[in-house]
Amino acid sequence: MRKTRTLLWVTAPIVLAALLIAPFYLKTYGVHLLSTWLIFILATMGLNLTVGYAGQKSLGQAAFFGIGAYTVAIFLKLGISFWLGLPVGALICFFVGVLLGFPALRVQTIYLAFATLGFNTAIWLVMRNEEWLTGGTFGMNNIPRPMIGDISLDNNRNFYFLALSITLVLGILLWGLIKSPWGKSFTALRDNPIRAESLGVHIRNYTLMSFAIGAAYAGIAGGLYACLVQFIDPSLFTVGASIMMYLMVVVGGPGYFLGPVLGSAVGVILPEWLRFAQAWYLFIFGTSVIFLMIWLPDGLLSIPERLRSKKLAKEASDARALNAQRAQHPSNDSVPIICAPTSQDSGVSL
Repeated sequence: MRKTRTLLWVTAPIVLAALLIAPFYLKTYGVHLLSTWLIFILATMGLNLTVGYAGQKSLGQAAFFGIGAYTVAIFLKLGISFWLGLPVGALICFFVGVLLGFPALRVQTIYLAFATLGFNTAIWLVMRNEEWLTGGTFGMNNIPRPMIGDISLDNNRNFYFLALSITLVLGILLWGLIKSPWGKSFTALRDNPIRAESLGVHIRNYTLMSFAIGAAYAGIAGGLYACLVQFIDPSLFTVGASIMMYLMVVVGGPGYFLGPVLGSAVGVILPEWLRFAQAWYLFIFGTSVIFLMIWLPDGLLSIPERLRSKKLAKEASDARALNAQRAQHPSNDSVPIICAPTSQDSGVSL
């Protein structure tokens, strides 16, 4: 665990420097793709809190993504500042997320997933049918990008740095939340709700908060996405989009802080790299994800932990073999008795 933290602190400045330099060496579409990746990192960070840390099943993240996008788009169309529309969209998603969290107090696992799926479908129908508000199937186009003082964000590179800044700030806030007593309560809720309640964790409050905070993150991401693409319509916020976000969390590693970073790269950047396969790229992408889920059900970030577990198991097996040899030949003092290593000896937290 200490080695992992040391590696994180060493690599974090390198990755940050790469993210700051990359836009100057990429073409317009490359910068646009990186901005999309950052936005989906933000959306899946919220979903990771709900699914990975609190242990709830949610297939409604795209609905909050859409609520944030439409809120910002409507505000900008009315001439209201982006800097007011973005927090308003986040607040709307927060309170709607609280309402969505109530079914989680009654139902769990697959039944909760179906409940959130129904919520996503209901919101999508509102977006499609209420043309006076959302533009219906025609969507909303020519969404203006925000300004920072006299700096225009119409340039993709400038908008990228806005997305990067917001993602980093909200990522740091989420990291602080996870490392706080609140974060410990979320993981206790995930691991064993009955035991968590017996230890004084208020199950109802933490369940609702996991949905609310996750929804607010999706709303902010949706607001940024609306300004990035400058056109939105209901087809962007379907149940399929929610499933894709859920898949990003699972592929990266639910319950790992950096899981959304890798998962979003797989969901956003990897398909672009596979376009050389033309009509087959979706098949290759889907097959790759299936095999990944078979061999790594806990996501990509579980690889170091799996390697450590295999190493511990091998050391324990070798220790048992030597001790058995010692027991069979008690007169042979050259064979020492070896204690099997434990997780505490190796510094691994199970």
